[in-house]
Amino acid sequence: MPGKVSPDDLLTHVFERTGAAETDETVIQGPADGEDAAAIDWPDGDGTLVVSSDPISLAASQVGTLGVYVASNDVAVSGADPRWLTAVVLLPGDDGAGGDAADTLLEEISHDLDAAAREIGASIVGGHSEYVDQLERPLLSLTAMGATDRFVPTGGAEPGDAVLLTKAAGVEGSAILAADFGDELAVGAATRERAEGFLDEISVVPEARIVREHATAMHDPTEGGVAAGLLEVARASTVRLEVDRDAVPVREETRALCDAAGVDPLRIFGSGALLATVPGDAVDDCLAALADAGLEAASIGTVRDLGGGEPELRLDGESITEPIEDDLYPLWERADSEG
Repeated sequence: MPGKVSPDDLLTHVFERTGAAETDETVIQGPADGEDAAAIDWPDGDGTLVVSSDPISLAASQVGTLGVYVASNDVAVSGADPRWLTAVVLLPGDDGAGGDAADTLLEEISHDLDAAAREIGASIVGGHSEYVDQLERPLLSLTAMGATDRFVPTGGAEPGDAVLLTKAAGVEGSAILAADFGDELAVGAATRERAEGFLDEISVVPEARIVREHATAMHDPTEGGVAAGLLEVARASTVRLEVDRDAVPVREETRALCDAAGVDPLRIFGSGALLATVPGDAVDDCLAALADAGLEAASIGTVRDLGGGEPELRLDGESITEPIEDDLYPLWERADSEG
């Protein structure tokens, strides 16, 4: 089954197998359910190093750009400026020989990596590349690093905080629907073209820089969309999030594509949006600062105490406590079986 490893499996097999981290006092935040990045004290005690790694395996185009954005987003939502990147680039090969097509692909990917890194002000400082015969498309894994004086975890939401969302739900998912399934959906070509252009908006570095001053928690929703991201904040923070579906911004292109595909805009890939919790008295300042920067944003819900229950997302009264599978995976599986 494609997608993320379940939180239960991570707890059983991964989170308690972290080498010397358990006794390393420099590790502020290690692997944990819902957390976007690790946080490590600088050896001299001056600030915090934030580190995150992410693979890109599903994208066929702009894979270098998306790789930089996705890895850097996790550092940005932890309160740091992405400063350094390493990139592992695995390319489809022909007995390891590569060839003109492989050289062209490497040229495209390296160009996109460079342009995206320059855009966010990060330096590519190392990595690895090789040809792999078994691959049909490139596979990238990027590690992003940055420094901050104020680490913002996913698990910092406090009862009484407001929940903010930048841009809209399903930004990345809309682009995927348009690119991978557009020919099969009863959606106009102009709408699909605009949706494919959403890939240019995947970075949340600009809005994270604005919100981090006030945020108690920030998170980068990916697989499972905004709904999964909200649940991850609730689980990491041990709180209940109450969200009004009608308050969640959904672009008309996203609505049209999701209606045609029969999927939920809140449950498709959500990269491009920033989830943040902020104290109630900071909401207006945050929204005004985002608007001044030309960034869409909305207050979509409230953080509540558990009151004796378990961490949950309450969406229009529906209680959601179990991990959410992305609505796009069944579409890919059906396409594979029919192909």
